[in-house]
Amino acid sequence: MASKRDLYAILGVAKTASQEDIKKAYRRLARKYHPDINPGDTRAEQRFKEISAAHDVLSDPEQRKLYDEFGEDALRQGFDPEQARAYREWARGSRATGGGFEQMRGGFGDMGDIFTHFRTSGSGPDPINLEDLLGGMFGKRGPSSRPFSGADPFGHADPFTSSGGGRRKGATARTTIEIDLLEAIRGTEKTFTLSGGRGTPPRTVTVRIPAGVEDGGKIRVPGQGMPGPGGGPPGDLVMEVRVKPHPLLRRAGNDLELAVPVTIGEAYHGAKIQVPTPDGTVSVTVPPNTRSGTRLRLRGRGAGRKGKAKGDFYAVILVQPPDRRDEDTDRAITALDKAYSRDVRADLRL
Repeated sequence: MASKRDLYAILGVAKTASQEDIKKAYRRLARKYHPDINPGDTRAEQRFKEISAAHDVLSDPEQRKLYDEFGEDALRQGFDPEQARAYREWARGSRATGGGFEQMRGGFGDMGDIFTHFRTSGSGPDPINLEDLLGGMFGKRGPSSRPFSGADPFGHADPFTSSGGGRRKGATARTTIEIDLLEAIRGTEKTFTLSGGRGTPPRTVTVRIPAGVEDGGKIRVPGQGMPGPGGGPPGDLVMEVRVKPHPLLRRAGNDLELAVPVTIGEAYHGAKIQVPTPDGTVSVTVPPNTRSGTRLRLRGRGAGRKGKAKGDFYAVILVQPPDRRDEDTDRAITALDKAYSRDVRADLRL
């Protein structure tokens, strides 16, 4: 991530924010800046990308912990927290014992700058042997020491060798997968291709999306991430789920809402109607004198994770006028208007 902005500031939350607070902030901002809501607005699109990137990190407890500890260095490809901690301890020890670390540091901005300087400096009256220096730091001696294999703790190339020598777990790979609302409610299986990276060929991955997954939810697939340096095990794959809106069905938490048209006669007399739900068609009773906007609840017919209580399904009644205009219909509607005992807008005030 190239941005220098604080991830918490991007989402507008405190560093002590709970995971639920982070999720709520992300959803609120994503709705505001989503490209579908702001077509052609490049600033909104860039803002949406920033929000999504910040949410990717802060919604993952492991990534958030590393970000809190190391800042943006933790977001670099190949970052090794154990090596970074070891370097930090060495630096502290050097300062405490008067080892000249601050003089050697020479006012660099961060430890990543120090590595860059060491790799590019090799001339002068007293060239620094970084290999011996770091070898001593980890209690190793001699020119065969390789305390950093494949990458330094801040994601830079190994200052000693490009091949590396230590087995480490590969980095976490991240991707986004788009599914429709019914797939999110029912669960589905998706097959897609991931680029291999580091000279490895692309690979096909099949992932089971659990029923009830929400927009912005994350799925971790062990062993499908980046290859491990030095022959180490591969990292994990983390997929963020994007749920496409449905033209008729709306989700609010684990509750579902569907606008259901009824005739004037069905609304006036009452009726039994057939309503489609993600679990199949259900018979619903419309009470007499039902108004538009009435919500008829079907318990347990909403969304939710397997093994947990589901939300509810609401059929939202919409009284539809006749779609045919002729003399008989006109006379019937005129007679119907006379059946109202008072002005239907008498109580309509702001």
